[in-house]
Amino acid sequence: MGIRDQLGKDLDALGAAAGGLQTVSAEVIDVTEDGRVNLLVRGAELYGVACTDAYRNRRAGDIVAVRRGVVPVVLWRLGDDPAETEQVDVERLAVRAAQDVQVVRAATYGTGAPAGAGWQAASAVYVRKVDDRLEVYFQVASVTEPSPPAPAVPSPRPVTVSPTSSGTWRGGRPDDYASAPTQGDWTGRGNRRGAWFYGSAIANACAGKTVAKMTVQFTRKSGAGSNSKRPLHLYLHAHTSPPSGQLNLGDGPEALLRLSAGAKGTATLPRSWASALASGAARGLAIYATGRNDYMTVTGGKITISFS
Repeated sequence: MGIRDQLGKDLDALGAAAGGLQTVSAEVIDVTEDGRVNLLVRGAELYGVACTDAYRNRRAGDIVAVRRGVVPVVLWRLGDDPAETEQVDVERLAVRAAQDVQVVRAATYGTGAPAGAGWQAASAVYVRKVDDRLEVYFQVASVTEPSPPAPAVPSPRPVTVSPTSSGTWRGGRPDDYASAPTQGDWTGRGNRRGAWFYGSAIANACAGKTVAKMTVQFTRKSGAGSNSKRPLHLYLHAHTSPPSGQLNLGDGPEALLRLSAGAKGTATLPRSWASALASGAARGLAIYATGRNDYMTVTGGKITISFS
């Protein structure tokens, strides 16, 4: 019997002993790539639990209500009303959408002057493109109606760079037996190091811009190492593509993210790392650990770059 089925039976028995209790509270350890959650329930860890649509914006650390039964289900989050936080997110997205839209109330033409008050004759028209959006300026002989203020130039939109390739190395050469980047040593055959490669795409995306932040997304695969939450040991590297020999590690390690089996997460890179990647001094990210304790296999590697 699997741990999920056993815990479900235990919860069902506890509920019956408590006079028919239908739910128990639990803490979310992590959120998986498919939207399920890993839970800590009454001191036991439960992996890959499904959730109802009522449980939105799922995050590690949430306290949730779990319906007891042979197949437990997360019903909803316990705690404060998330409406205020959601409003802030909606307003932020609305501002970004408005900045992306060219707003003109009306566009008409004819052989004579326009009818109505407030029109000004333009002696010259200037245009420029800012962050792929068009700006228009009309030069007039005299100002009869004050011009509306020009909005501030928005920051360039974030850019997401996906790896062109990835791999694992052991014993100074590529390890073809690993299905995805892996750290540590589970079998005693040697420590593995994994990496993601981006060519020159990161530096190209940052050229001429000021980087505010870089984040990276990872998903820990199930079935590799222990299920419990363990840290990724992250490094920089200077390879634009997978080397045929050893994968050389740069700055690190940094334990920026801890993941349980099947979980996904996002880490913010140190500012010094973001600067190195933006300038081309570093080209990609790697993971490396020794022994069984932090052994894991990881997919993902998309880097999102925000500018100021």
